[in-house]
Amino acid sequence: MFTELDSHFDDVQNWRRYLHQYPELSFQEEKTAAYIAEKLTSFGLEVKTNIGGNGLVGILKGKERGKTIALRADFDALPINEENSFPYKSQNPNVMHACGHDGHTAALLGTAQTLSKFRENIKGTILFIFQHAEEKPPGGAKSMIEENVLDEVDYIFGAHLASDIPLGKAAVGSGYKMAAVDRFEIIVEGKGGHGGRPHHSIDALVIGSEIVDSLQKIVSRRIDPLKAAVVTIGVFHAGNAFNIIPDTARIEGTVRTFDEKVRDQVEEEIYSIVNGITSGFHATYKIDYLRGYPALFNHKKETEIVQKLLSDVFTDEAIIDFEPSMAAEDFAYYLKEKPGTYFRMGSQNENENTHYPHHHPKFDIDEKALLNIEKAFVKIVSHYLF
Repeated sequence: MFTELDSHFDDVQNWRRYLHQYPELSFQEEKTAAYIAEKLTSFGLEVKTNIGGNGLVGILKGKERGKTIALRADFDALPINEENSFPYKSQNPNVMHACGHDGHTAALLGTAQTLSKFRENIKGTILFIFQHAEEKPPGGAKSMIEENVLDEVDYIFGAHLASDIPLGKAAVGSGYKMAAVDRFEIIVEGKGGHGGRPHHSIDALVIGSEIVDSLQKIVSRRIDPLKAAVVTIGVFHAGNAFNIIPDTARIEGTVRTFDEKVRDQVEEEIYSIVNGITSGFHATYKIDYLRGYPALFNHKKETEIVQKLLSDVFTDEAIIDFEPSMAAEDFAYYLKEKPGTYFRMGSQNENENTHYPHHHPKFDIDEKALLNIEKAFVKIVSHYLF
């Protein structure tokens, strides 16, 4: 089957470049979904669309009954204006595939195209899950699961391109590998007034500053040092004139954790701090706290199987440890429901363009990494269904 994959690499490359030219933001991926559906249909797969939104699934049933294996790719883009100059750069201003989702989708389409030619040898069913809205909580995985996309699935696997890993290497590992991600917005409501008469006001800016400073102490002074947590403030806005005390302040931030108890504790500490500081300054507050993706946990047995399978494809030296990261990934929802694993595939070569981090306006990949994802997926499917 690897020979078949090699022979169709031009198709995969062209699909990726088309998707890169015409990116769509999370929850807006209607044209992308239609493009994927057309390709899957041309491969002779059964296709189900509009799952949990713009999500869709290609179904490949083998000649004999057996397990059901799911493979997943995401296909939404980011609100970034691309700074690359190659011919297939984004045609949509301020929208870009800066995380590799175009590559994930093209690689899974290539996998589906090749495996569809071997359906007579398949003992079971393959679900090719194409998921919308990975980049924006609550994410597409959650809504697709709520519409029963995993009901018949026995195992699920996913891959992500990695610009920090050299081409030809893959990062694999069990346990917690990516963090849970939460978002919060705090509105401090005070009393505005003249800059020269602060005693007549309740200064929301000063109160907000106290809150920001205190939130930074949650991790260092309230969380067990042996547990991982991050509290980051990304937005602080108050006032619009040098001589006016603002009546409101807005603070936005994110919380990253692995342990659910730590996650609960950080949320509780945020409420406690905001309540204490605002009451001490005679102000009021509102908090909008959104629990996003859970922490991604790779199952031990399935991870060990994939590690061995990829070693057979790329050699032992090519398989490196998947180091835990405070980045988040909604594939975590699938792994809470079904056993499986998520791995990273190196996409960096000697060209500087492939060294930019994900979410950078010059992000790019070595497209041979797509072939490596295909080979990994085919090897996994072969292990379970051939």
